[in-house]
Amino acid sequence: MHQQILILDFGSQVTQLIARRLRELNVYCEIHPWNKIPALHDGIQGVILSGSPFSVHQEGAPLPDLTAIYNQYPVLGICYGAQLMATHHGGSVMRSTHREYGRALIADAIIDHPLMKGVSENSQVWMSHGDTIETAGENAVVFCSTADVKFAGYQIQGVHRYGVQFHPEVYHSLDGKQLLSNFVMDICGCTGDWTPNAFVDETIQALQEKLGSDKVILGLSGGVDSTVAAVILHRAIGDRLHCIFVDNGLLRKDEFEQVLADYQGMGLNVKGVRAADRFYDALAGLEDPEAKRKAIGKTFIDVFDAESKLVENAKWLGQGTIYPDVIESVSATGGPSQTIKSHHNVGGLPDYMKLQVVEPLRTLFKDEVRRVGASLGISAQLLGRHPFPGPGLGIRILGDITADKVRLLQEADAIFINALRAEGLYDKVWQAGVILLPVRSVGVMGDERTYERAVALRAVSSTDGMTADWVDLPYSFLAKVSNDIINQVRGINRVVYDISSKPPATIEWE
Repeated sequence: MHQQILILDFGSQVTQLIARRLRELNVYCEIHPWNKIPALHDGIQGVILSGSPFSVHQEGAPLPDLTAIYNQYPVLGICYGAQLMATHHGGSVMRSTHREYGRALIADAIIDHPLMKGVSENSQVWMSHGDTIETAGENAVVFCSTADVKFAGYQIQGVHRYGVQFHPEVYHSLDGKQLLSNFVMDICGCTGDWTPNAFVDETIQALQEKLGSDKVILGLSGGVDSTVAAVILHRAIGDRLHCIFVDNGLLRKDEFEQVLADYQGMGLNVKGVRAADRFYDALAGLEDPEAKRKAIGKTFIDVFDAESKLVENAKWLGQGTIYPDVIESVSATGGPSQTIKSHHNVGGLPDYMKLQVVEPLRTLFKDEVRRVGASLGISAQLLGRHPFPGPGLGIRILGDITADKVRLLQEADAIFINALRAEGLYDKVWQAGVILLPVRSVGVMGDERTYERAVALRAVSSTDGMTADWVDLPYSFLAKVSNDIINQVRGINRVVYDISSKPPATIEWE
């Protein structure tokens, strides 16, 4: 068992960034909701308490009893976690006269404090709280402050319990990763043994023990997640893995043929199934985004179920579920994250399918999936593919879906993606695509007045899709792409560029 840091999630939007930082240190960690604390065990080296949108004094605020954790492990409280820990030790938390949000500079730091090793004097940190710690208890010692916050960092004397009111996990806290390293490496004693090679060896062994001589069916999408999941399952069970690739009519231009060709030579047992008409029939007349997602998901299951029955005695369904899928499908606060990704099969399958789920990548973030894929020898071309949503172009067509709209979007999308590759920009963008908008605009092409569709180009930078920033593509590049789309795709006469970040927007439009 790997050394582990347990992260208790109190509902912060950036809790996953704590995990991201620790994984960058090759330290294994898991996020669990505050009200579903897992069984404590010897493999846990320390616990981190996340931030929260709640105040500790707010009705309904998460106020768990952490006595067992305090008695067994080093604890680091971040923002709300620090405030909660202060109240547990007899301190007081008060409403701030003004919200403390944004950049701040550390002051009065005890530079030889274990948590501050390697942290620069006057280092920039990121604040985001409406409450502030007035006292942290009789045994609390301050090891850093800011101009407005006395208890920016404190420790309960005699025990390994620390609190910081800033967010070391966000990139705006310039020495945040160093502070987290001080906690997990020096204080908790982690050695950083969570590596791709170790993951592959351990996962293959676990899969062999779990699956025995059973057959597994896996739905391939051509994306990184399903590809890596397929290869690692194939390493574990060989030809007992049966892969199915469904053409739902919502793939990118020529993607069905290209994906099947990509898998040639990889030794995978892959069957391609053309089912575009079934999906179009199911989507006919639907405009609501959630209704479209559900129709796509149900149709896929129907097609997949029919194909899976052709594999005799199959007992397992392999899925490329990754950690952000799990995080976004389970909320610590019962909030909207529970429905962000309704097309994911996180949580199970329809009873009638009678298949057990195996998810070899369930603990990995997207960049970790790519690192694992590289250790498996998968080509850089496949690993470097941009993420593509499960419902495909179905959530990039706003409004109802028809075969003609899909054709328009495929042509425009191909021009955009191919241009990114030709200009050496593809690998500098995390995800890109074209959105077909539900509007028509007047245009003039030659001597002809047109009334045709508009599309939006979307390109974002990100680490794992949990947050994303729009990419500042060169104007000259955008101008050429716009011109090429309008000239080459009959039915489109206007192109716009989406400069929204996540949050508040999502990467996809639906």
